[in-house]
Amino acid sequence: MEWSKPFAAQARSDRAEFDSLVRRHHRQAYNIAYRMSGSHADAEDLTQEAFLRAYRFFDRYNRDMPFENWLYRIICNVFVDHIRKRPKARLLSLDQSLASEGEGEIRLEIPDLSSDPATLIDASQLDEPLQRALGTLPPDFRQAVILADVEGLSYEDIAEAMGCSLGTVRSRLHRGRKLLRCRLQACAYGPTRREST
Repeated sequence: MEWSKPFAAQARSDRAEFDSLVRRHHRQAYNIAYRMSGSHADAEDLTQEAFLRAYRFFDRYNRDMPFENWLYRIICNVFVDHIRKRPKARLLSLDQSLASEGEGEIRLEIPDLSSDPATLIDASQLDEPLQRALGTLPPDFRQAVILADVEGLSYEDIAEAMGCSLGTVRSRLHRGRKLLRCRLQACAYGPTRREST
């Protein structure tokens, strides 16, 4: 078994390289997963799953391309899988009572965030409305906006990470940013004329 010694040495070398890459990119991977999912628990799960997949297929990683791009692609795929597996949300009317028959009336109270300007100006609170607004975007738009505006990737890198053309990235970014702007304005100022009709 002469081949086993070089193979074992290569496996140890790959493991050390992978461990180094995980340490270097873990926080960034978690931040992307959090921005995409909107939940710390989901972000932890998505990050763990992304690194498990990266480890499983590390022998296929092309060392000529940046590890971040390859990892972003894996995170995007893990997020899409997560969205597909998630049960569809049940929509409730704001006028509908939440109580079952015979329990009396329970109504859902939604706070009006636009009525308190101090809340909107407080820097520590800005992340929550932004995260909420990001969470309302369709997954493809959300991924493009996060990779471009939060992570600062080039359009080419985003196209590679998302597995789509440059034109598709531009379209998703334009539409995603426009939709995000509308959602943030609605949060800050109430519904716009276009949304209220």
